[in-house]
Amino acid sequence: MTPTHTKKHQRDLIWFPVALVLFEFAVYIGNDLVQPAMLTITHEFKVDDSWVASSMSLYILGGALLMWLIGPLSDRYGRRRVMLAGTLYYAITNILILFTVNIESFMLMRLLQGVSHCFIGAVGYVSIQEAFRESTAIKVMALMANIALIAPLLGPLAGAALISYASWHWGFILIAGICCLSLIGLFRHMPETVDLHAPKEPIRSVLAHYKTILRNRTFMQLALFSPIIGLPMLVWIGLSPVFLVKDLGLDNLGYAKSQIPIFACLILGNLTLARISGKVPLGQTVYYALPLVFLGGLSLLLAGLLPAFTLAGLIVGMSLLSFAQGLSFAVLYRLTLLSSTAPKGVVAGAMSLIMMFMSALSIETFKWLYVSTHLPWLCIACAALAGIYAWLTFPVMRLAMQKNDPA
Repeated sequence: MTPTHTKKHQRDLIWFPVALVLFEFAVYIGNDLVQPAMLTITHEFKVDDSWVASSMSLYILGGALLMWLIGPLSDRYGRRRVMLAGTLYYAITNILILFTVNIESFMLMRLLQGVSHCFIGAVGYVSIQEAFRESTAIKVMALMANIALIAPLLGPLAGAALISYASWHWGFILIAGICCLSLIGLFRHMPETVDLHAPKEPIRSVLAHYKTILRNRTFMQLALFSPIIGLPMLVWIGLSPVFLVKDLGLDNLGYAKSQIPIFACLILGNLTLARISGKVPLGQTVYYALPLVFLGGLSLLLAGLLPAFTLAGLIVGMSLLSFAQGLSFAVLYRLTLLSSTAPKGVVAGAMSLIMMFMSALSIETFKWLYVSTHLPWLCIACAALAGIYAWLTFPVMRLAMQKNDPA
């Protein structure tokens, strides 16, 4: 490789994650910017507030629709080509939603927009794992997560400002613009990590790979276990625009401010992971996060039992769980990806499919719980999720660490 090619390669390895995280930012803000505006949108379409959480669950469910296909397609035709197509697709769907005329067409477009999640988990993250060595890949993913998490930090503030001073339509125009910038960056700097000249497996072999993966005990335990740490946060994002305003009496600015400590803790957790990655054994930070999970769950339990402590308990509990999520998720993702020897696009597709279905189902379940039993039981249910995660951590991680042990 000539010095010119070497410099270009090094430049690509710097700017590729930047361009990818810009797309990830656009996808995340596609939820966090929209959710604060959903009360205005439902009012405009003359429907009740139950559609607010459905916007998020359909957005996440869209990420599960083609997850089984996107990963194998990137194995076959290349990560770069599939990633560029996905970025362009998301930009187009953000323009098309501007022309919706009722809540049903709006929700259909939210579902179609959600397909963009497939390209993050099944293509983008896999490319990062393939382009960098283990400790570097974890650091890069953790730092990417911090940049992407500016979306949920700024989203509520921007969403509140948007509905106060402008139409919600401008939010989708902004997201489409961010996608176009990402598309340019990916086109110029994304490397191809798949050997396009290697013999192609027949399409039917993809089904055989999925069958093998789903029979892999370590993979299934990790794929079902990993999303649990993030479910309380998804419930918070999906339902907090409703219960903070309607139950706890906050205005739009108060709602936006309540998000800051929670997402700041998530960013801090990712920064901590990036700092200590490579200095401790892979998976150790998942154990370090357990005291935070316990304390976060306890705070949420008290929030459900003590009305005077509800708001403070929610914010403290979610903040602690967010820090734990930051310490854990990138590690759990890599352990799950490495738990099978099948093509990584297929493994990532299966993993992301399970995570997306769990997330969408959980949001709808917790929405039903909130509508039926109100906020105290929602807090208690989130505390129960923290307890389940803590209870499962040791047996699942013991199996995962044994599988990952090179000895």
